[in-house]
Amino acid sequence: MSSNRPQKVLIGPWRSLHGVIWLVGLYILFTRGPFFPGILVLVAISAIYEAILQRFLPDAYEEQGPAGAQNTASMPPKPGTEMAPVAPAEHRIDLLPQVCPSCNGPIRSHEVKWTGPQSANCPYCGTNLPMNKA
Repeated sequence: MSSNRPQKVLIGPWRSLHGVIWLVGLYILFTRGPFFPGILVLVAISAIYEAILQRFLPDAYEEQGPAGAQNTASMPPKPGTEMAPVAPAEHRIDLLPQVCPSCNGPIRSHEVKWTGPQSANCPYCGTNLPMNKA
């Protein structure tokens, strides 16, 4: 089940410390005692660690988009990294061949992988398609 809400993930040394908690806990479980009740204790320790960080150190988390990509829409740009708006590249559909020269697959403009305004790859074999002369 997916959610459209951004997820919060640990960053920096807090993430490393969380990993150390799990590694040490798993080491103790595999070398010392019964695995089943012990893993529940380890999960509880992990949850308590994250709850303490969320409560007292909210800067230890970073929001990510629902697909795992970093959510940069609400973040201000870093100084010196402002970019001028770029006009979308127009794909030259009229230059596409009818069939792929390598695999003879039919070429449709909505199925090809555009690699530039005037270059595309075949959706079947991945070959770079030669464009017709305009």
